[in-house]
Amino acid sequence: MTGTIEPGMRVRLPSRPDWGTGQVQSVIGDRITVNFEHAGKVLINAAVAELEVQDGDDRRG
Repeated sequence: MTGTIEPGMRVRLPSRPDWGTGQVQSVIGDRITVNFEHAGKVLINAAVAELEVQDGDDRRG
């Protein structure tokens, strides 16, 4: 999971749609820091929560 997430990507956390879209700030192992529209900066443990990469992200090939 963390191999496909990189800083700058736009993501959503399906279990918390109220947080809106977020931008990945950093990825260190399973720890992903995301700055969400409606929740601010949140540290996500990718071992227990899966982020969904948003289509149209400029960093995806």
